[in-house]
Amino acid sequence: MSLQATPRLLELVGQSLLRNRFLAIFTLEELPKEVFCLLFTEASTRRCCEILKAMVQAWPFPRLPLGSLMKTPHLETLRAMLKRLDTLLARRFKLQVLDLRDVDENFWTIWSGARALSCSPEAMSMRQTVVDCPRTGKHQPLKVFIDLYLKENTLDECLRYLCGWIHYRRGLVHLCCSKVQNYSMPTSNFRNLLEKVYPDSSIHDLEVWKKCSLNRTGKFAPYLGQMSNLHKLFLAFSYGCELYMCGQQQKVNNIKEHLLRCLKNPLEAFTFCHAYLADRDMGCQYPSLSQLKQLHLIHILMWTTNLEPLGALLEKAAATIETLVLEDCRIQDSQLMVILPALSCCSQLTTFYFHGNETSMNALKVLLHHTGELSKLGLETYPAPLESLNNRGHVSWEILAPIQAELMRTLREVRQPKRIFLKLELHLCF
Repeated sequence: MSLQATPRLLELVGQSLLRNRFLAIFTLEELPKEVFCLLFTEASTRRCCEILKAMVQAWPFPRLPLGSLMKTPHLETLRAMLKRLDTLLARRFKLQVLDLRDVDENFWTIWSGARALSCSPEAMSMRQTVVDCPRTGKHQPLKVFIDLYLKENTLDECLRYLCGWIHYRRGLVHLCCSKVQNYSMPTSNFRNLLEKVYPDSSIHDLEVWKKCSLNRTGKFAPYLGQMSNLHKLFLAFSYGCELYMCGQQQKVNNIKEHLLRCLKNPLEAFTFCHAYLADRDMGCQYPSLSQLKQLHLIHILMWTTNLEPLGALLEKAAATIETLVLEDCRIQDSQLMVILPALSCCSQLTTFYFHGNETSMNALKVLLHHTGELSKLGLETYPAPLESLNNRGHVSWEILAPIQAELMRTLREVRQPKRIFLKLELHLCF
């Protein structure tokens, strides 16, 4: 049998078994793994719940990457497989991880057709390595990996069923939720969800948007403090919230301060978008920001802000920070001068975005001089200087061309740039 003929033959075998449900279930224990995975894929596509229930019980690997197979979750299919898992939880069985994230599509490709035959047992074993996740109790529970994308006030039916299933099987099932994006779920509902499934120690990446009621985010802070493995935190308001809070900026700032103070461990990445920034908000007094690798401040109103605390933060994180984004923050010349000494010490910096700020030609030249020692800097963006504007406040190409040439000469005097862009969008205050 040639390798070229094998994939087609395996496909025919799988289709034949699907036509005879009882034969498929009866022969599961005897099926080669190549046929088993192909049959599972076909059964999932056709939503053959009875066959899937039997196949989950006979699954021959320690990990089942179901999320990459079921792009669109189907409640009845999920319910059928979880019900069959109930019969296995109380006794020892091979499956250790149910992965509902949309990752590792290659698993299904490798185990179908000739590619499976060309992979060594050692290689396949490596692909089935079980990812570590905090464990509870004496026994090793079944670990369920999932990423949460919360866009409604309530959970969708599949997620609601899954959370209920996990909740009533504590000790036997442990949720490992590495990424959470909360776009619109109210904070109270979000807290209730976390209490129900208890994924605190597994969350690595958390995004919280204004639509999920950031005005109540302070009540969420204690749960944030329990996320002992949190690496990335993303907080976003909106311009509507910014305008609404114009006379109540202290309230918004207290929320940010409270959240940052509750974090127990240093973050790797912090993103803050669409809000007013008070002087103390970027202070180095927050241990959670002292070892940042990425700092993103995007669409932040800074034109009246004292940036000395930001400079102190950059100085403290100078040995670790690799990406610094100060985008559309309306930073002006005098403010820029405050952070330059600290910026010049960020020796690991590879990416620097500074476009969308209100800086002059002279200020940009000073900025470029201060980047002379940043040898790892590979991508940088800057705003068109104020001198390049015409009488209507728009960038004039005739004015900009010689200015751009002069800026490049200034930069080449201190280092050789790799990728550098001059952004023409300006956000001026009138």
